Amino acid sequence: MSEMSSEGAAAGERIAIVPWMRVSAALFAVAWGGNEFTPLLVMYRQIDQMSAFSVNVLLGAYVLGIVPALLLGGPLSDRYGRRPLFVPAPIIAIAGSTLLAVGASSMPILFAGRVLSGIALGLVMAVGTSWVKELSEPPFTTRAVDGRGASRAALALTSGFALGAGFAAALGQFGPIPTASPYLLHIALTLVALVLLWAAPESRPRRDTSGPLLADLRIPTAMHRRFLLVVVPMAPWVFGTAASAYAILPGLMMSQAPGLQIGVSGLLCVVALGCGVAVQRFAAKVDTPLSARGIGIALTVTVPAMILAAVAVSLNSLAWAFVAAAALGAAYGMLLVGGLREIQRIAGPRDLAGLTAVYYSLTYLGFFIPAILAALGAWIPYTTMFLAGAVLAAVSVGIVALSWRRHLPAA
Repeated sequence: MSEMSSEGAAAGERIAIVPWMRVSAALFAVAWGGNEFTPLLVMYRQIDQMSAFSVNVLLGAYVLGIVPALLLGGPLSDRYGRRPLFVPAPIIAIAGSTLLAVGASSMPILFAGRVLSGIALGLVMAVGTSWVKELSEPPFTTRAVDGRGASRAALALTSGFALGAGFAAALGQFGPIPTASPYLLHIALTLVALVLLWAAPESRPRRDTSGPLLADLRIPTAMHRRFLLVVVPMAPWVFGTAASAYAILPGLMMSQAPGLQIGVSGLLCVVALGCGVAVQRFAAKVDTPLSARGIGIALTVTVPAMILAAVAVSLNSLAWAFVAAAALGAAYGMLLVGGLREIQRIAGPRDLAGLTAVYYSLTYLGFFIPAILAALGAWIPYTTMFLAGAVLAAVSVGIVALSWRRHLPAA
């Protein structure tokens, strides 16, 4: 009996040392829902005859939910704890997918569903990234490793984005009820993640303070020179590269895959985000607290990635589109990890989630790029716009290089 008790205790200890996995599961599930809509853009254009501008507006609509959820959820979780702000997110994600499942022919319902998906994603990105980081350190694990929490959170997010897009495309192309089945799968997945999340321990108890709530919404470290001169110039490129790969290129390549447009769109998305996942270990290795090397290399990779996208569009080549998607995805993965590691060094213990929220809000500016390019596409060729993007990325490298070793947080 005593042996069984000791085995049970040992099993309990093994579970207790990996609580970050419970939060990561919910992070993964909500990210899945945030990106399942992306490969279905082609489907909505085919079924409902929506314009490229309309579907790109729907793509960016969830930014309207993400940004407020980030900017409020992050600082509030620094004050009230991670659980109260994070646990509602999977429930909101389920509500968003429900609207998307029933509203295929209604622009307002689709818009509302996207906003709810954005609110859920904003909460888990700001609060969950901080929660995973804290659960990756003592007393929740035996030893802390610099940047491990950021890498785990980035992996959960990117894996969710990739698999959500892949399964949605497969169901949209070949599954029953293509306008609903991708969302029903996500609802089931998120319910499982919610059950797992329930036992996750709080890592930041409610702060005993009588200060005004408005004061907690201020993020002093957002004015840190390292943040302004290194993180801000690179942040929009995070999802600018990703959106270029899986929102712009698929729409431009529709004529190259007759009858399989949705599947090819999803495959481009999976290739991009799969490369984003694969490169994250390398991104962690090149990152260093002694300089902006991680971000600098990531931005450098962005330059040829944008050039490859221009080549793919110029040649109207699906093969080159996959090459460009892989390069853009690699740039995205390196940028995401480099930015998260940088801000986790800059942030103080009182505003980690708040600064994470500001960072993610800036990254999601890149999600407006597809709508902007679609609006400009009537006057400017996409090839020219991608080449202009390569020039802007090169300029960003120069801006970051000016502060390569300056204003380091350790100093």
